[in-house]
Amino acid sequence: LGRMGVLPDEAAERFLEETRAQWASGKPVGLTTAMSRLADVRPSRPQVTERNLLISAAHANLHRPATIRSLKRRLGGGLMALVHDLIPLTHPEYARANGAAIHARRLETLRTEAALVLTNSENTRSSLRAHWAGRDAPRSEAVPLGVSPLPDAKPEERARPYFLCVGTIEPRKNHLLLLHIWRRMAATVPETDIPELVLVGRRGWENEQVVDLLERAPAVRAHVTELGAVGEARLAGLYRGCRALLMPSFAEGFGLPVAEALSCGTPVIASDLPAHREVGDDAATYLDPLDGGAWLAAIGELAKDRPAGAHGKWRALSWDAHLDRVVALAEETLQGEVGPG
Repeated sequence: LGRMGVLPDEAAERFLEETRAQWASGKPVGLTTAMSRLADVRPSRPQVTERNLLISAAHANLHRPATIRSLKRRLGGGLMALVHDLIPLTHPEYARANGAAIHARRLETLRTEAALVLTNSENTRSSLRAHWAGRDAPRSEAVPLGVSPLPDAKPEERARPYFLCVGTIEPRKNHLLLLHIWRRMAATVPETDIPELVLVGRRGWENEQVVDLLERAPAVRAHVTELGAVGEARLAGLYRGCRALLMPSFAEGFGLPVAEALSCGTPVIASDLPAHREVGDDAATYLDPLDGGAWLAAIGELAKDRPAGAHGKWRALSWDAHLDRVVALAEETLQGEVGPG
């Protein structure tokens, strides 16, 4: 809404506790629910007695430089922000119509106002440095995201072997490839041998072709199940019960589902992207997101049998490790006046 302020500690703690309880209930938390919980909270204007650092973990309001400058003045400090990706600029075809222009303004705000910019991966950092090439810019550091331990849920059992795809249904996620693969299997494989494809994630934007296949193609409807948003407990069961996670995205800044699946010991077939390789290392199988034949063959092999112990020594980064690094960089920034702000 264009407003930023400081919430009283007790209000912030109450919001976090209520959100945590909502997650534990297995019900997804929507934006409307979250905002309604903050509706009775008024930002305060704290008496600033020492230098502060505003840490922004999201992109919200970064395209409003005057708002950011005002908040910095009120807090008597600088800005450290996390950039999740540059996809609206590197792949504008997958963003909303004005997405590239808005994201460019966010990054310009950070270039002129931030003391330090964090990124969720080295891949995102490389894209950011390329975007700022030739201009004065703040220091940047890659601090990979942590992976929350998923609930200890039993593997979900379904009527037949199934594969899982997790992510908002939008063109960038390349669901279209998977739906055409399943339609090909419906035409060439005995029906009893066709696995199920389970889609987890809300419907996004500009996805008319995917929605048409999901709703109007009989061969797809018979073998693909769309669950929408699910709670963490059910998602954990789906990860543990599926033959593999399928992530054929065209662009990613990090690739959280890859990390979540590997943390459950689940095989992963992902598009060959720098972000996916950074997260999955040598524990996943990487394929060209346009090579339908290779995806069909890999899915066919895993449909026969899911391998055990295929991930070797892969380990997820904990949130404690992530936040330890963030706090250390924040303290260093406060002490050293790194960059603008």
